[in-house]
Amino acid sequence: MTGILEFVAPSDAFGEKLAQASDDFGHIVTSRPMSVLTPRSPAEIQDILALAGPRGLPVSARGGGYALYGQGQVDGGCVIDMGALNEVRCLPGERVLVAGAGALWSDVVRAALAEGLTPPVLPDHLGGSVGGVLTTGGFGGSSHRYGLVADQVRELDVVTGTGEAVTCSHDRNRGLFHAVLAGLGQCALIVRATLRLVPAPPLVRRYRLYYDDPAAYVADQRALSHDDRFSHVSGQARPAIGGSWDHVIEAVAPHSGRLALDDARLIGDLAHDPDTQEIEDLSYGEYVCRLDRDERILRVTGEWNRPHPWLTLLLPEEAVASFVPAVLADGPQQGLRTCGAVQLRPLTGATLRAPLLRRPAGEHLCLLSLMRTALPQDPEGVRRLVAANQEVYERTRTLGGVMHPSSALPMSPDDWRVHFGDAFDALAGAKVRYDPHGILTRGYGLWR
Repeated sequence: MTGILEFVAPSDAFGEKLAQASDDFGHIVTSRPMSVLTPRSPAEIQDILALAGPRGLPVSARGGGYALYGQGQVDGGCVIDMGALNEVRCLPGERVLVAGAGALWSDVVRAALAEGLTPPVLPDHLGGSVGGVLTTGGFGGSSHRYGLVADQVRELDVVTGTGEAVTCSHDRNRGLFHAVLAGLGQCALIVRATLRLVPAPPLVRRYRLYYDDPAAYVADQRALSHDDRFSHVSGQARPAIGGSWDHVIEAVAPHSGRLALDDARLIGDLAHDPDTQEIEDLSYGEYVCRLDRDERILRVTGEWNRPHPWLTLLLPEEAVASFVPAVLADGPQQGLRTCGAVQLRPLTGATLRAPLLRRPAGEHLCLLSLMRTALPQDPEGVRRLVAANQEVYERTRTLGGVMHPSSALPMSPDDWRVHFGDAFDALAGAKVRYDPHGILTRGYGLWR
């Protein structure tokens, strides 16, 4: 055990793993870890952290590698590749699924659907790891109804910064449970999660509804999120002719196929343009995997591997109709018209239960994601876009909005203290208790 942190295999395979661990999906921040280890069991993670702590050696976990700004990197430290902890076991009689932290959400979906079940909330992109999404919280098309992906967790198995294995839940080691979910990996590393499941519908009908009036779009999106017509409600802003933006609601109604859905009842009272609406029936499996085709296209065109200076914000809903068009009119955001996407979806305050997820006051909220790409040969252009993120974030704060930590945005310890607000002292106390050496997930820059 004493040599586990110093072992570096002199092989091409290790060099490739080291290069992967030096970068992330953002392709903006790079680092040089000392080592990359692939534990096969939670016990091996315990050994790593028990050794790293007294030495002050920083450690970070890597799942799918979808961080945007170096949050999961660790310069001069140890990256734990969680890929081998990818077990997925569905327990249909108990309506739960047990998944290793390194399992992908596509694996979770496959196992659950085989039993006719599904997690109540799934991330839109299924290529991320279970541990990675739970660490930041995770949003999906049904978040307006059920909250975060992390809010569906029944139980967690974690390893703290001292190398202690702990099982935690709402009823057992509750403080640690709340410090881990949406806790940015500061107090413990997730090794296994038990997720709640619900019956999956065999079919869904997907509606795409187009608007040229942002206020009408916001009002209809909120109305749909309040009643039981649709299980999933999300939306986008899309570039229109003449430099303006249209808005699109995507709403999904589950059904069995035995009874015809009444489209007039579902969307007849809405203010969208009925001449442009799109309606299609899909299996539920096709719907939850809907982004797979987009990913394949982006990989073929090379855009998938470009820098991703994305910014995700949570806004008070009353500010959206004026704030979002103003932001999209900014010069730095014009690249979104050709390379990127703008997500805009409703959220409900009471459903977002993880204490460390910061959100605006009130019940009517909106999530805004500016999902831009940049040219890899233009580092100065990338820096300008990150600076634009900072400017938009400052404007967001004046409205009472907050940033979601899965953003390409530099944050100082003082910035994080402001971000967490009245939850900061509880997080700092948990950090002292569970990671007293301060070795875990330093990439966020929370501490001095």
